[in-house]
Amino acid sequence: MQKMSAMNRKVIQNLAETLCKQVKHFNKTETECLIKLFNSLLGEQTERKANHGVDRAKFRNILHNTFGMTDDMMTDRVCRVIDKDNDGYLSIKEWVEALSVFLRGTLDEKIKYCFEVYDLNGDGYISREEMFQMLKDSLIRQPTEEDPDEGIKDIVEIALKKMDYDHDGRVSYADFEKTVMDENLLLEAFGNCLPDAKSVLAFEQQAFQKQHEHWKE
Repeated sequence: MQKMSAMNRKVIQNLAETLCKQVKHFNKTETECLIKLFNSLLGEQTERKANHGVDRAKFRNILHNTFGMTDDMMTDRVCRVIDKDNDGYLSIKEWVEALSVFLRGTLDEKIKYCFEVYDLNGDGYISREEMFQMLKDSLIRQPTEEDPDEGIKDIVEIALKKMDYDHDGRVSYADFEKTVMDENLLLEAFGNCLPDAKSVLAFEQQAFQKQHEHWKE
């Protein structure tokens, strides 16, 4: 890997100082490592694309290969939630914010993030239809004589019974928050949109320890 020029290093240091004040959970050195990783991803793209940031297709590959998120619908939703300005590219800040939640997010931060992923139309509720769509997409359906859609509808009703505290036929943020606080395992009830602990550990070792060692050379 080519060593950074002094000017490049200075720019990264200044950017890291700004970002680690804006985004929780990473110190300045760790933020520098994440910026360096972002820059190497940009280097793999064409120059025209690199001007905008890391494109969604590239980020989708990272979700799949690095963080083990293999469901196409979920990875698309994750990209939409993380790409806050919806321009099709991840800016450096969007990249660091995403990793902040993935790697070190509090339960509150993860609840907020997962709810946004599952609220497909962004109206502040997870509806029956949205649950059905996500579960139909993510569940592996075995060949059966029964109508598989009926089985999914049954699961949706069970989920609603468990989560719909105010009995209005849909899951609000308050409903989802209370459900997950009571039972943490339901955080990813409608699809895998967070990396598992093993993926997080492997990423941190790769991004922080190895990069930092390289910089000290």
